[in-house]
Amino acid sequence: MSQGLSPAPESEALPIVFYDGACGLCHKTVRYLIREDPEGERFRFAPIGGETFARRLDPALRGGLPDSVVVLEPDGSVHTRTDATLRLLNHLGGRHLRTARILRRVPRPLRDLAYATLAAVRHRIWARPDDVCPVASPELRARFDP
Repeated sequence: MSQGLSPAPESEALPIVFYDGACGLCHKTVRYLIREDPEGERFRFAPIGGETFARRLDPALRGGLPDSVVVLEPDGSVHTRTDATLRLLNHLGGRHLRTARILRRVPRPLRDLAYATLAAVRHRIWARPDDVCPVASPELRARFDP
C-alpha cells in the first residue's frame, strides 16, 4: 500500500478503480464491478494515464504503478496487484468477502507472483475490446472520470 496525494474531498468519497483501457481483462473486471454494483454506490472508474489519474496520484508514485488495475481509496491510499483485488472484493461485500478471506491466507509474495504472471500474458489471452467506448446510458457514463 502506498500513499497517493491527499484524501478525497467529501464529494469524491468512493474508491477510484484505475484500469488499463487497452486490456481486455481490465475491461472485463470493470464490467464485472459494474454488474455487481448496479447502483454505483461502491466505485468510480477512470483509465490509467487519464486526467483523473494524473490529477489524483503523485507523479513520483505514478511511474512505479502497474498498468493493470490500481485502486485509490478516499483516504488517499493506493492499492495494486492482489492488494487491489482484495480491496475490490471487500468493497463488493457479501459473497465476495469469502473469496477475499481465502486469498488473504495466501502469502502476498505468492499472490503477487501469480498476479504478475497473469498480467504478463493478459494482452495475449484477453484481446483488446473492440467496443472500448460503447454507447452507455448517462447514468453509467457518470460513473467514469476522464
